[in-house]
Amino acid sequence: MTRTAVIAGVGPGLGESLARKFVAEGCQVGLFARSEAYLEELADDLGDDAVAVPTDITDPDQVEAGFETVRDAFGPVDVLVNHASGGAWRGLQAIPPEEFEWAWRVSAYGALLCSQAAVDDMLADDGGTIIFTGATSAVRGREGAIGFSAAKFAVRGMAESMARELGPEGIHVAHVVIDGGIRPPRFDESDDDRDESEFLDPDAVADSYWHLVTQDRSSWTLELDLRPHVEEF
Repeated sequence: MTRTAVIAGVGPGLGESLARKFVAEGCQVGLFARSEAYLEELADDLGDDAVAVPTDITDPDQVEAGFETVRDAFGPVDVLVNHASGGAWRGLQAIPPEEFEWAWRVSAYGALLCSQAAVDDMLADDGGTIIFTGATSAVRGREGAIGFSAAKFAVRGMAESMARELGPEGIHVAHVVIDGGIRPPRFDESDDDRDESEFLDPDAVADSYWHLVTQDRSSWTLELDLRPHVEEF
């Protein structure tokens, strides 16, 4: 079965791994991000089953136009990955209100706009899948990162609410808690104090996302918690 997917928030690392995994599994993929040059290079590398769609997901008009671009290229959307995050790494007294708002806009408001744009296609067809990328901060607020933590808590709440609303309509909504650091692109242990085993492998994480897409409706996952292997947990 050929699926049309949108990955909102593609960059080097997990976003790129998701794009490569989905294309490898036979999907046609719309790549959303603000970095036009990077998207074009990645889309060229992925071939005819990927289209670069430079998009600011906090702009309703750009989101609407982006989804129309994907529909024109590949047809109705039946998979959406809300992957974009707004990093705001300051505590309560240090964070400017506009930085707090920006983190929420990228993570939650952008996911709202993309979900609204995708869900009509899914309701008109035979359902679909919406996946949110979460973080440890979605379940345990992180010290010195009030903006990021608040935004990720919002994303988790959206996923839970949407799952209840859309599940009966055949739309699988899942939230993935990335409980650990993802291995950086071109990671070299010789140049880093950390061991590679401390990180999640982005390609392995992408495999888990794909499993969510292909799950039988009788046993959907709402929340998937992923972490690297550690000796003590």
